[in-house]
Amino acid sequence: MKKINIKSEYGKLKKVLLHRPGEETENIAPSTYEKLLFDDAYFLKQAQIEHDYFAKVLRDNGVEVLYLEDLVAETISVSEEIKNDFLEQFVHEAKIDKKSRLFPTVIKYLKSFDDNKELIVKMMAGVRFNELNNDGRKSLSEISTNKLFVLEPLPNLIFTRDPFSTIEHGISLHTMRFETRKRETLFGYFIFKYHPEYKGTTKYYNRTRSSTIEGGDVMILNETTIAVGISQRTEAQSIEKLAEKLFLEGNSSINTIYAFDIPKGRSWMHLDTVFTQIDKNKFSIFNNYKFDVYKITKDKDDMKIESLQKDISEVMEDVFGNEVTLIVCGNGDPLISEREQWNDGSNVLAIAPNTVITYNRNYVTNKALRDKGVNVIEIPSSELSRGRGGPRCMSMPLQREDVE
Repeated sequence: MKKINIKSEYGKLKKVLLHRPGEETENIAPSTYEKLLFDDAYFLKQAQIEHDYFAKVLRDNGVEVLYLEDLVAETISVSEEIKNDFLEQFVHEAKIDKKSRLFPTVIKYLKSFDDNKELIVKMMAGVRFNELNNDGRKSLSEISTNKLFVLEPLPNLIFTRDPFSTIEHGISLHTMRFETRKRETLFGYFIFKYHPEYKGTTKYYNRTRSSTIEGGDVMILNETTIAVGISQRTEAQSIEKLAEKLFLEGNSSINTIYAFDIPKGRSWMHLDTVFTQIDKNKFSIFNNYKFDVYKITKDKDDMKIESLQKDISEVMEDVFGNEVTLIVCGNGDPLISEREQWNDGSNVLAIAPNTVITYNRNYVTNKALRDKGVNVIEIPSSELSRGRGGPRCMSMPLQREDVE
């Protein structure tokens, strides 16, 4: 099997990328919640217990679990040149000018770490001004600022789904919507450029593009078709750019993209917050709303874009050639549906056909899934759910078995 092999949402999962929540989630406060895209902070010890349980469930079901911090540490260990390049780009993208007096001070601090994994974990967690070793000669930035962090924490890294997407044997490396998440994609950039196993992976989107796209909006339907949400965080023009790359460049088999225009807001940030696939003919959905649907198809050396007068179920029936079942979050009860969607009741991770991982707190939705014959594996979620991302959000599949 190729190092990246993703041709569906529900084929048996073989390898997945996670990030175990760390100190970065404790380096946020009520005053920075909005900026860092959180509504509340985790109790880290319990969040780690829950995340470890998630990883154990994956392993118990035959999935190889990789961690982002390990891959990045392995990448920068390839050579001192790569490590230096990574550190300089990371610090520069934290809005520290390379010609400033502060820049070399921060670089010197980061290079004081002997262990590369320890270094990466610290970069993810954030660095305070008072941690710097400035030899008693502070820059004006250090003296005058009222900020705590010279390198701000990256608490959203737990959602490995978003900075890049795996499509067939390649990736789409994303431009993130909010400033606090933009540096996250630098990890993927270096992994897929330099990591011994993943270097040279085909890229269908570049993190330097001006329009934004995030992985929670990208769904791999089959070998020739994907769906992408037009959402709070993914712009329509980004989908066109992705289509151009998939259709007209490289060796991709993708020839059709369905764009679903969903409401824009915090609880609907990505397509997978309201719609995920369970099996060839089963889907979890917040509600069967009449989203505007657009079909983009390869047309010789160009592409064709058309507006469809169809709902999601009709589109999925066209794609898969069979009648589909939509299992509604909260079993359709308006109050329960809204509550459980807020806690990612619709955000399920298929690890094999008709087998999904869900949050245990969404018990009404989980019962509705079971009533439709779905094998539901629940994981604890009292803390993880505070991040507003479910099992699909917290996982980036790298390999799945192909399905017919």
